Amino acid sequence: MRLKFLQISIFILAIGCFNKSLSADEVLTWGECIKEAAKNHPDLIAAQEEVKQSEAAKQQTASGLFPQITSSLSAQTSQSSGQETNTYGYGVSGTQLLFDGNKTINNLKASVENIVAAKQGFRFTSTSVRFRLRSAFIDLLKAQEMLRITEEIYNIRRGNLELIVLRYESGLEHKGALLTAEADLADAQYGISQTKRAVVVAQRELVKEMGRKQLTPLYAQGDFQVKDSASKEPDFELLAKNNSSLQQLIAQKRSAEFSLRSAYANFYPEITGSAGANRSGDHWSPRDKQWDLGVSLSLPLFEGGLRTAQVSEARALVRQLEENQRSALDSAILTLQQNWVILQDAIENVSVQNKTLIATQERSKIAQAQYSIGFVDFDNWTIIEDNLVKAKRNYLNAQEAALLAEAKWIQAKGETIEYE
Repeated sequence: MRLKFLQISIFILAIGCFNKSLSADEVLTWGECIKEAAKNHPDLIAAQEEVKQSEAAKQQTASGLFPQITSSLSAQTSQSSGQETNTYGYGVSGTQLLFDGNKTINNLKASVENIVAAKQGFRFTSTSVRFRLRSAFIDLLKAQEMLRITEEIYNIRRGNLELIVLRYESGLEHKGALLTAEADLADAQYGISQTKRAVVVAQRELVKEMGRKQLTPLYAQGDFQVKDSASKEPDFELLAKNNSSLQQLIAQKRSAEFSLRSAYANFYPEITGSAGANRSGDHWSPRDKQWDLGVSLSLPLFEGGLRTAQVSEARALVRQLEENQRSALDSAILTLQQNWVILQDAIENVSVQNKTLIATQERSKIAQAQYSIGFVDFDNWTIIEDNLVKAKRNYLNAQEAALLAEAKWIQAKGETIEYE
């Protein structure tokens, strides 16, 4: 009865694996994922639009340095004491800023730095998107490999159960050993089901980070080889200066410095030139000519300390950004060193876990042969088999940790999605 149940379970699992192999999953390489994310990821698109906004804001500020020309056309009818009067007119007028203490020029320079800051913000977003995309790709790689490993574990547990059933039926093994082997097989079946669900979640994560709107079956094609190992300790301070967050703060500080100069310019008078020409009359086309040419000067005398407060605010912002810049540099250097150390540890751990797996596999082969002829008891044999299962999982976890450490190291360097 037990053997029949076991054969049915194996048959059902085999059918499930066979159906899986026939599924039309879309195969994606890491390079293909990058290309799609660079084109479709909403965070990148939003960051690009932010750059366009800053460029448009700069153009708005620059427009204040050019003549402001307005045309007019009017037609009016009025009646008084039974007499109707018609008035027509058209003309052109313009103003030109002559002097404002370089307020507009400094505002323009601040706008230029805001564009630089927005572009660095785009770099930061690209760096974050690359890390999330890489993490999602690694998660799917691991889930796929874990499914293969859980199937291997199932085969190991199944073979163990078959051996114990034979020994139990021949009176060479006790019932506790049989029940333990059945429980191990059930746990292996659960591991397969759990991993299949994890594959779907990992597919969803990768689809999201590529910017797709709908979940489709995916298969990540790649290996667990770390390419950016950074085996030689780099110059962390030099790398930190390329950090997009730091560069963004530098641009923001420069913009704030120009804004401070602009705030000081509020204490200077504003001089504007104006000119105009028009025609008017009581019939169309009007013939009476008029023109004007002038210069105006304006200087607020009292505003309740408004301009002084604006200067204080702008000066405080400059100081704040200076300290934020110093803090960001220190944090970037520390983060780089921490992630470099984590990467080196992870790479070495892969080698250690690989050697452990090889040794455990060899020990398992020997123990199985010894158990089949009665040289090893059940308790010791199951410990060795459990160690083999654990070693397979530990090796995969070490490979995943190394790839994630590499992705984190690349992020710390400030590399964008175009890094490859």
